[in-house]
Amino acid sequence: MNKLGLSGFVVIISSILFAQSYHGSSISGLFDLPAFLIVFGGTFGAILVQTSSKQLKHALSLLPLIFTSPTHSLPLQSKKIQKWSQKSRQHGLLSLEKENQEDRQLDPFTKKGLSMLIDGCEQMALQEILQQDIDLDSEHQERSAQLYESMGGYSPTIGIIGAVLGLIQAMTYLDQPDKLGEGIAVAFLATIYGVGFANFIYLPIANKIRLRYQFIALYKEMTLIGLLAIAHGDNGLLLERRLNGYIDRASY
Repeated sequence: MNKLGLSGFVVIISSILFAQSYHGSSISGLFDLPAFLIVFGGTFGAILVQTSSKQLKHALSLLPLIFTSPTHSLPLQSKKIQKWSQKSRQHGLLSLEKENQEDRQLDPFTKKGLSMLIDGCEQMALQEILQQDIDLDSEHQERSAQLYESMGGYSPTIGIIGAVLGLIQAMTYLDQPDKLGEGIAVAFLATIYGVGFANFIYLPIANKIRLRYQFIALYKEMTLIGLLAIAHGDNGLLLERRLNGYIDRASY
């Protein structure tokens, strides 16, 4: 569980509710179903127009992950790579076949690279194929991050549309001052929803997705460098120094 991310949402909600109630205003005044439907429905509808079903499913599948930390461990991966390096220098690359088959904690990217290494794949081909996997996955993740970023762009504008619609309806109460004031207050809720959803939800989610896939890309790049070093037969000290550089740059 990523406690920092969860705490962020708690702080946002608590701050808004406290500010609303500080001067005696009712918290229920922050809730209006028509305004919510205009902003959320309009934003989601705009996203449906611009994206594909496959990308939308992928973006939605990433939502639960913003509250969890990646399972990838750079220090653990570094130790494994150094162990494989030492074993391959002593017994040859084929000795790593057992490691690839029995270690159930290996992620698909590492298993693929290790299998190619064991099969005697040329270093240039190994680097090109694994780097392509890293680039394509990062591009896929970035498109999902951009989807939430687009929601952050649409939401405030649609909030203004909701506010204008609310004001138009409020004008029908010009002869009833009490209802007119209430109608204007409700109209501006759409603007609050639009700006609030964008800055408190959509844009933070987009940046969180980027932070996560950048970490995973770093993990994969470290793995690639390690496998290439094993194929090249680099000594253990040189390999350790290379891998430590990636560990120091890790964002998690």
